[in-house]
Amino acid sequence: MGLEMTGMELKAEILLPGHAVAGVCLALTAPISFWGGVDPASGAIIDARHPERGRNVAGRILALPGTIGSSSASAVLLELVHAGRAPTALLMDAPDAILLLGLVVAREMGWSTPPAFRLPAADQKALADRRVAISAQGVISVE
Repeated sequence: MGLEMTGMELKAEILLPGHAVAGVCLALTAPISFWGGVDPASGAIIDARHPERGRNVAGRILALPGTIGSSSASAVLLELVHAGRAPTALLMDAPDAILLLGLVVAREMGWSTPPAFRLPAADQKALADRRVAISAQGVISVE
């Protein structure tokens, strides 16, 4: 896969615009439920069955191969934003309107929120634990 080398780029679809960001990518290997799966105070993945249990989403570019729905997911993401423990950006295989609602509400409250993008799960895997930059236009580059 071409992204294994530094300097390669991908283009993601903008779901919720924002500023350019950079950071280490936490690419989850399984779908997650934010409700009961992520501690809203710390950002730690607390779902005992999740492969990335113990890792932390705070300050990471979070790649989500899928989400496990709960109408409370938006509230958990909203709490993460408010606590300053939100991911730097979200990369989603498919848009999750409930999860994105948490970011929309945070913006309406005047809080700084991460941008969100759609990027196929197959492309997310190459970003795992790599430092990446994402432009405001959704261009993702491995640093």
